[in-house]
Amino acid sequence: MAKTASKYISFDSDGRLFADETVGIEEPAGAEAPENPSLKAAVAYALDAIVDAASALPENAAALIAPAPKAERMDPEEATLTVGCDVRSTIGDDFAVTATEGADGHPRALVVASAKNARAFVGPMEQAGLDVVFATVDNRSLDGFARRQLPTYNLGSTSAAVSAEQLSGNIYTVLSAAKECGASLIFIDSPTAPLAVDEYFLRHARKRGLRVFAPAAEGTQLMGWVELLPAADGLAAPTAAPWESAAPAAADDDEGPTHWRRCHACKLFFDKEEIISEGFTCPACGTLQRIRSDERLALTVDAGSFEEWNAQMADSNPLDFPGYPEKIADQREKSGLEEAVRTGRATIAGLPVAIGVMESGFFMGSMGHVVGEKVAALIDRSIEEKLPVVVFCASGGARMQEGLTSLMQMAKVSCAVERLGRAALPFITVLTDPTTGGVTASFAMQGDIILAEPRALIGFAGQRVIRDTIKQELPEGFQTAEFALEHGLIDAIVERGRMRSVLAQILALHAPTDPSRIVTYHSVMDALEVGAGAYGTVSVAPEARIVGERIRAEEAAAGFLRKVPVVGSLIGRGEEESAAEADRRELDRYARREARRANVSADAAAGSAWESVQIARNVHRPTAKRYIDGIVEGFIELHGDRAFADDGAIMAGIGWISGHPVTVIAQEKGATLADRVARNFGCPQPEGYRKSLRLMAQAQKFGRPILCLVDTQGAFCGTEAEERGQGNAIADNLVFMAGLTVPVVSVLLGEGGSGGALALAVGNRVAMQEHAVYSVLSPEGFASILWKDRTRAPEAAQVMQMNAEAVLAGGIIDAVISEGEGPAHENPEAAVEAVREYVKEAYKELTGLSPEELVAQRQERFARF
Repeated sequence: MAKTASKYISFDSDGRLFADETVGIEEPAGAEAPENPSLKAAVAYALDAIVDAASALPENAAALIAPAPKAERMDPEEATLTVGCDVRSTIGDDFAVTATEGADGHPRALVVASAKNARAFVGPMEQAGLDVVFATVDNRSLDGFARRQLPTYNLGSTSAAVSAEQLSGNIYTVLSAAKECGASLIFIDSPTAPLAVDEYFLRHARKRGLRVFAPAAEGTQLMGWVELLPAADGLAAPTAAPWESAAPAAADDDEGPTHWRRCHACKLFFDKEEIISEGFTCPACGTLQRIRSDERLALTVDAGSFEEWNAQMADSNPLDFPGYPEKIADQREKSGLEEAVRTGRATIAGLPVAIGVMESGFFMGSMGHVVGEKVAALIDRSIEEKLPVVVFCASGGARMQEGLTSLMQMAKVSCAVERLGRAALPFITVLTDPTTGGVTASFAMQGDIILAEPRALIGFAGQRVIRDTIKQELPEGFQTAEFALEHGLIDAIVERGRMRSVLAQILALHAPTDPSRIVTYHSVMDALEVGAGAYGTVSVAPEARIVGERIRAEEAAAGFLRKVPVVGSLIGRGEEESAAEADRRELDRYARREARRANVSADAAAGSAWESVQIARNVHRPTAKRYIDGIVEGFIELHGDRAFADDGAIMAGIGWISGHPVTVIAQEKGATLADRVARNFGCPQPEGYRKSLRLMAQAQKFGRPILCLVDTQGAFCGTEAEERGQGNAIADNLVFMAGLTVPVVSVLLGEGGSGGALALAVGNRVAMQEHAVYSVLSPEGFASILWKDRTRAPEAAQVMQMNAEAVLAGGIIDAVISEGEGPAHENPEAAVEAVREYVKEAYKELTGLSPEELVAQRQERFARF
């Protein structure tokens, strides 16, 4: 939570203003310095002086907090204090409290303190004449207070999402409590407590005429107090104590219910400006907040570029559902929205796009006839204007009040998506919280690329439905974006602050060849550098530009725009996996195996096939990721087979090579032990090959060349792989690659083992690095099967002619790529550069071939063997 240190105004025991060196505040101009130098170390204001001044407050200096939305207003019967509080209040639609004194005419103070400090406060505060109310949580009195019958006010109840500390530190909760108690003073027990340094809290308290005090320093509560003021108020020298002359500010327009936002996760209210400044993230629980279409557009599209389409469409009530038209009208009045989706045309970093944004605040984004019609119309118009489509999804599912008509929208929009696919125009969906039901089961999951925001709720059947229907206990993190990524259902999770730049990259990668449009990585990065002005000022939410400006500043400071961003990486997976017992066993087994290999390597003859095997297996040899980083600009990793899981052994995505969009599919072993475990040591599972197939089909759809980087001992051969169809998955890859109508270049970087390697090597051009190997199976396996003796592996390597020069001589590959002076792990930069140059030249040779010629050349190539 963004906080700022508050400014202190301190007075000595005689009411004179002084500067306290411990808080670093200079004495205001015109204020007389204390006659006694020792007062510089004196502690703020005594309690009796605070009470005397507060008793002189004008009657209209009541603490008024903004009313809560109607649905959240407190029941008058529940708005009561425990023992000893005679609160004179009016609780109704205006939710106002006018009392500022206790039952005996003493000023009332709300004290937010720990049990230990509260015990120390009781005596001095009561002796000073304060009518004290102590804030509690879960209606529990502070230690021993029940015996003394001290007044308390219950701030609320804790839950899995809200702790006692978060509740007692929430601005809205504490200000509401002060209002309900009729308090004009708030005492906080520490100058470093969250509320004491919360600029938003102090600003709201100031506007409502509430005075906030904290000890001048830790452990000085009984010596005196200082008043806390928002830093923006400055330190104008008062002629008397500040509370004696300051009347509460009149309620501003921003003090109404719309100035507060409620987190849908922890249910706490927060200052809207604070939510925005935090990037629309809850300051308490960290949950990414649901935002309106105007805010979404303001964060995403170029300024002034949004042109709304079909703003209004005729309503439908196919079931004549009682009260449905009235509910629609009520939703429009409350939300200020027309329907649960907003569509139109815009640009992102100068790239034109048809864009749709769903409204979770309108009938929870449910899909009725109008929603389906607007999304289908968006897609059809994008086909006419040859525009890519981006849809931000947020929905609770089908709109029940429209019955089967709502269900039919799933099919209607799906038909439109199919038409878009035939037009070879990209469809990108962004899943936000929540994306469920019929939207999930239709266009949300039909994107060519599916992105999601962190921790978004994504699923088909609701969790309550699952529990009630089949009585099944759901795993932790079920139906989250992270769950969907792990299970291969989406391509990547993108932080909200990076969504604009990632979408710009994706749009640029799919832009048609046209000099008037941005088509390269560097040009799209340059366009994004325009700054805050590139962010939209859509409709009623220009304040969302605050976030845009902050994001741009952070990106510029971090040098983000001048480095190659990688979206959807596997960062963290290795560490998590290696913590498991099974993975530790795998690590031990791997270490023992590498030790055995190292011993054998010492006996390998220079220049022999066995030496090449040892070099290809060297754990320090650059992996595919190193080559991607050095060859591909703006690489965006895309995950999952859209059916079962994401296989870390296959790293696939899109980016630029020499300014041209490409699809990259690589077998990645991992650079560290933990990463190797997470990636199954580069041995793909069936879902890895199905991910490859999906990305190949996508490349063919959009006419992108394909680069395959091969480095695997072979496909994983475990029981579970067989159950999920390992053979089928490899076979599907082989036959699909045979008919690809785009150029395919394959490079073997290290080990090329059996069908697991061939599944990515049916290319128009196939090359090997000079120390790579390619074989029907491992030399150990060959020796074991044919000679029943694994120790003859070096001999088997020679017999199989596994090394690059032998494979080239056999006509299997087209070229051997130099690794420089020594193997690639000794000079990785030279090795990467050599591969990059080969790939560039290979694509140049293939550029002039038609789709039919590419297929014929590839099939003729393999027909020779």
